[in-house]
Amino acid sequence: MISFVGAGPGAPDLLTLRGARRLAEADVVVWAASLVPPALLDHCRDDVEVHDSAGMTLEDVTAVYAAHPEAAIVRLHSGDPTVYSAIGEQIDWCTAHERAFEIVPGVSSMAAAAAAAGRELTVPGLAQSVVMTRLAHRTAASVPEGREGVARFARLGPTMAIFLSAARPDELRDELLALGTAYDRETPAVLAHRVSWPDEQVVTATVGGLPEAIAALGATTTVMILVGEALRSAPVPARSHVYAPGYAHAFRATTDGACGGPADAGTDRP
Repeated sequence: MISFVGAGPGAPDLLTLRGARRLAEADVVVWAASLVPPALLDHCRDDVEVHDSAGMTLEDVTAVYAAHPEAAIVRLHSGDPTVYSAIGEQIDWCTAHERAFEIVPGVSSMAAAAAAAGRELTVPGLAQSVVMTRLAHRTAASVPEGREGVARFARLGPTMAIFLSAARPDELRDELLALGTAYDRETPAVLAHRVSWPDEQVVTATVGGLPEAIAALGATTTVMILVGEALRSAPVPARSHVYAPGYAHAFRATTDGACGGPADAGTDRP
């Protein structure tokens, strides 16, 4: 079995219990040493075979898989392996070679950054959608032409989680403030660098001040940038219906005598 395991944002105790079990059971681990703290390997046995993927190509990684057809293999990715991890082509290899695989989710850097900043990303009246994206540069060929891009999403005004883009702060600011944008120069932003690592940095900024804030941060890699009105340090403008006494749902009748409407029985906001 090949297990694609999300290492989370960095702290060893933000690895899931399942991820920790897979590491403890692993015969072979391929991990991104440039993005994942070595402390996560403490979950492994002493005799585990470890490969650092920082200098490896896809072919190098799949050669490790091919060389161990009966082994329990963990491919340890930073954050959550379903976002910007390039596991798609590895899954294709597994399918083509009839190798069993699984995906063990991890805590995304987006979620870790919001938690470190003490903010909710979906706030009634401000934003009920979150867009995860990045600037197109050397990876421009990966972006569906005419359908995606920071400037396009900025027209909608959601909370935006921007990965892998701090190295081009002027371009990022200009994209966020392009013609038709729902943001303005004072729209709040959060910069989070190496969240949950010992040297974690979390700072607040504005869209207009992103270049200066990134320069002051002193980092251009492993920086998560959150943008949107939901990040503003202010009381929420409207309560959620989920816990409002006048709003009924499948598990609760109204408690104030008002006529409530049906709601999703889940825990997310409607």
